Amino acid sequence: MNAPVKAQRIPAAAVRGFCADAMRKAGVPDADAARIAELMLEADLIGADAHGVFRLPQYVQRLKLGSTNPRPDIKVERSAPATALVHGDNGMGHLVVSRAAETAVELARECGVAWVGCVMSGHAGAAGVYAALPLKSDMIGMYSAVANANHMPLAGGAEPLLGTNPFAIAIPAGEEPPVVLDIATSIVSYGTIKNHRLQNMPLHDDWMIDPKTGEAITDPHESAHALLLPMAGYKGAGLALMLGLLAGTLNGALFGRDCVDFNAEPDRVTNTGQFVVALDPSRFQKLEQFKAEVDRHVRSLRNSKALPGESVRLPGDARAKRRNDRMANGLALPPELMKQLDALAAELAIAPLAGR
Repeated sequence: MNAPVKAQRIPAAAVRGFCADAMRKAGVPDADAARIAELMLEADLIGADAHGVFRLPQYVQRLKLGSTNPRPDIKVERSAPATALVHGDNGMGHLVVSRAAETAVELARECGVAWVGCVMSGHAGAAGVYAALPLKSDMIGMYSAVANANHMPLAGGAEPLLGTNPFAIAIPAGEEPPVVLDIATSIVSYGTIKNHRLQNMPLHDDWMIDPKTGEAITDPHESAHALLLPMAGYKGAGLALMLGLLAGTLNGALFGRDCVDFNAEPDRVTNTGQFVVALDPSRFQKLEQFKAEVDRHVRSLRNSKALPGESVRLPGDARAKRRNDRMANGLALPPELMKQLDALAAELAIAPLAGR
């Protein structure tokens, strides 16, 4: 029996350059291509492996088909002192949501808090990337989106009418890593399902069910017709519903039965909705005092008693460790993904990852 092929470590700079080159070849201007590549790489660095370079072939396909606009005219409509709506012109979601985060920070500097929605946006990758953008301005960030396909049922339902609508919140700290929670409202993200299918790995028996029988689906190649279960049962389904209404319906973006499947319908415009919230903690107490208190609580909680064989985990701890490791040692890309990216490189006539 042959030993399994190990994932190849690729330098972070090589991945960023590869993504940027692919975007340019697909018609994206240089500055936008660089920004998209930066945000895609960040997803990989923090461990959101199904939302970084993994998604590149899909993005390129949509740009080539014209279902994503490579040169959007993104506009910001300020609707009140602390609210705005970003019209994405069907551009790459990375550009639209990062503009929303920049706008939220600008408004929060004035008002203390800001809520910015997105309409006519697209798939933007990992939620935690965008919740963390306000951290650079010492602000708390929150982000949610209507996921780009419906895979979950309502509580007690047998139809896929809800997306895995993610929610992320990022809180700055002092000497400790920021506290960053990034969750899908499904038991796992659909990107995880796709990653398992790509690598031919079985699904856990509590992830997906057959909508006709309610029985568990563990074969990743049968996932297309299965239902992805919400986290915590009816609570996850209810949260996905509320976030979908806030990120989609509130902004004039698609939700529910109206959603376009990003995976199955690559030639259709998705009109994805998202929102970013920025909150200035210095409006409540001195910033350094707040960050010092976050540090104190984080250390106290991290050092609390653990279950036998376990360690206490806090949101953001593993993220920071992974980022440091991957920046220093590169990204471990599985051979199945490398084959796809090599094929994309040949298609676009750009240097393959291994040659960078």
